[in-house]
Parts: sequence; structure tokens; C-alpha cells
Amino acid sequence: MKYTTYLLFGAPGSGKGTQGRALGSIPRFFHCACGDVFRSIDTRTRLGRAFLEYSSRGELVPDDITVELWKARIDAAVDAHQFKPDIDVLILDGIPRNAGQAEIMDQLIDVKKVFHLSCPNREALFARLKKRALKDNRLDDANEEVIKRRLATYEAESKPVLEHYQDRVQMVDATESPARVMYHILETVSNGEHESAAI
Repeated sequence: MKYTTYLLFGAPGSGKGTQGRALGSIPRFFHCACGDVFRSIDTRTRLGRAFLEYSSRGELVPDDITVELWKARIDAAVDAHQFKPDIDVLILDGIPRNAGQAEIMDQLIDVKKVFHLSCPNREALFARLKKRALKDNRLDDANEEVIKRRLATYEAESKPVLEHYQDRVQMVDATESPARVMYHILETVSNGEHESAAI
């Protein structure tokens, strides 16, 4: 069974996490952020050790291990009855991060829509990321060079992912207020439900 899924997509600082957490608080939505998956890894397990092996060397974790870690998190949520795939919709942010992950995950998720939180105003993104870094006491992340690198990595990886889902991408202006962004997303989701009910 493939999980009915909506993807939140956007550059660092575009508000994916904010929207994901807000959507996850609504009944029948289950939010899974890839960052949370990595932060909660049990390094005593086979997968956890594999993740540690790559990350401790500063290397990118291979796509198949990343997806396996994500799948283990989803399976645990199903077992704990937090995520009920027959009635809940999955909201993902931070995964798939590249085209390789998207191809592997095609066997597991049925992506209805990709909400691309677009923020072409780089100055606004810089300001948001600096503010967030200082608020979370992540001083390294407030460095302009670090921010530039993260945005460049995102640009390089994101294009192929958006092309992979090109017929399902919806642009959302991330510079609007979080409430307006949420309104646009929910409007599309509820329209999709009406269309499904009509079929």
C-alpha cells in the first residue's frame, strides 16, 4: 500500500517546518520531517551505525540508507498508531532531498501534490535564517558563507526533484504570512479530497 502524501518543498528558511508542524496538528494529517528522523536515530541499530559511519566522516548518507531510516520511522509511527495510513495523509518535509531518493520512494508514496514554498527574495531568506539561527542558538548557521552554501546545495539538488514531480508541483509564495501560506495549502488539499470523493 502506497501512502497518500503531500510534499513540502523549499529552500532553507522558506517555512517548511512551520507549515509541516501546523498541518501535523490537524486530525488526519501525519507530519514527518527528515531532520527529526536523523535527530532521533538509535545508533545501536544496524541502520543507526550505518548512518553514523557516513555522517561522522562528513560524507553524505547514501540515498538507500536515508530512505530506509525514514521508512523505519514511518513503520514505528504505524505500529504506535500515531500514523494510520488507511485514513491519514502523510506530510513530508526534507525528503526526498534529491532525484535518487524520489525514485526509491516512488514505490512507497503516492504523491498527490508538491507544495513548493518559493522565496525568490534571497535577502528575505538570509534574514529569516539568521534570525532562526540566533533564536535556536546555532551561531554557525548565522554565518553568511554557511547560509550561501546551504542555499547553493538546495538549488543544485532541488531542480531534479521538482522535475521528477513536475506535473504535481504547486508554487506557494513563502513570503506571505504563515497563515496565508497554510490557507493556500489547505485550499488545494480540500479541493483534492472533493475530487477524490466525486470519482
